[in-house]
Amino acid sequence: MVLKVEGLWKSFKTEQVLKDVGFSLQTGEILAIIGRSGSGKTTLLRCINNLVKCDRGSIMVDGIYLCRQVTDANGTKCVYAKGPEQLQIRKRLGMVFQSFNLFPHMSVLENIIEAPVRVFRVPRPEAEEKARRLLAMLELQDKEAAYPFELSGGQKQRVAIARACALNPLVMCLDEPTSALDPELREGIAQTIENLAAQGMGVLLITHDMVFAKRVAHRVIFMEEGEILAEGSKEEFFADINNERIKSFIAG
Repeated sequence: MVLKVEGLWKSFKTEQVLKDVGFSLQTGEILAIIGRSGSGKTTLLRCINNLVKCDRGSIMVDGIYLCRQVTDANGTKCVYAKGPEQLQIRKRLGMVFQSFNLFPHMSVLENIIEAPVRVFRVPRPEAEEKARRLLAMLELQDKEAAYPFELSGGQKQRVAIARACALNPLVMCLDEPTSALDPELREGIAQTIENLAAQGMGVLLITHDMVFAKRVAHRVIFMEEGEILAEGSKEEFFADINNERIKSFIAG
C-alpha cells in the first residue's frame, strides 16, 4: 500500500467539502475518482498533496503520516508531519495540475530539474541525465530547449508528468489529465499512465471523462457532496450501477 486516507473531513467556513472520506491505493494500481464539479474531488487531491490542510482524519504515504488525527482535552484535530518527514513525503508524491503549472520563464529541461536541484540538492548533471531519460520515454527528446508557450496542450501535459516523475515518486496524482487534450491525444496519455503503473507507481486521477476512466482505471470511486457513494473495480462499477445519482452522472 502506497497511500492510505482515513476519515478525512474538510470545511471552508460553513461549507463541509469532505465528509469522512477514506480509501487506499496499492503499488501499480490506477484509481480514478469521478463525480460532478463541486463533489470534493480536487479538494481531496489537494489535501493529499498538502496544499490544503484537513480538519480531521489521517493521510499516510508509504508508511509515513502526512497528518494523523489525535484527540486530547481540547478536542479532535489533525497533527501534521514536521519538516524532515514532510520532505520525505514530498519526494514520494508527484502532482500534475489541471493547468500543468509549468514555469513559463524556464525551458522544458529547466522545469524538470528545478525541484531535484534546488530542493533536494541533486547534482545538476545527474538531474539533467534523468530529465533527458524521462523526455525520451515521453517522446519529447527534441523539446528540452523549448519553452511552455511553444508547446501544444498534449506536450505540456507530458512535460508536467516528466517533472512530477523526476523525483521517482511512489504515487502520481493527476487532476483532470484529459481536460486540455484533443480526443486523439487521449490514447497517448492513457498509455503513459499505464506505463507509470507498470513500473510500480500508484496512480490517483480525477476525471469527468468516463471513456478515459474505463480505459485506464483498475478501480473507480464515485464522490458526491464530499462523500464516497460507491467504490469498486472498473468492471464491477460500470456493469452494475444501482445508485440513481451515479446513473444520472454517467448518462450525462
